[in-house]
Amino acid sequence: MYLHLGNETLIRTEDVIGIFDLESTTVSKHTRKYLALAEKRGDVVTVSYELPKSFVLCAGKKGKNRKVYISQISSNTLLKRSGYIDSLI
Repeated sequence: MYLHLGNETLIRTEDVIGIFDLESTTVSKHTRKYLALAEKRGDVVTVSYELPKSFVLCAGKKGKNRKVYISQISSNTLLKRSGYIDSLI
């Protein structure tokens, strides 16, 4: 299954490690440091230049090729789109 992150960007749901709210998670210095390091390595993909609301951490096959997708769509909406909530009910 695929998850639409906005602006014609799709990722495989099986590659998703986590979906995070940008505002609440960047309070932590550890998250800010991780995002800055990912940016420096070129692992950040900005889906839209609108106000970012979430980021999605993904890994390719065997956990390699990590990417961080910055999206203008809220983490709650992305979580619902992923179908993960439905599988818990």
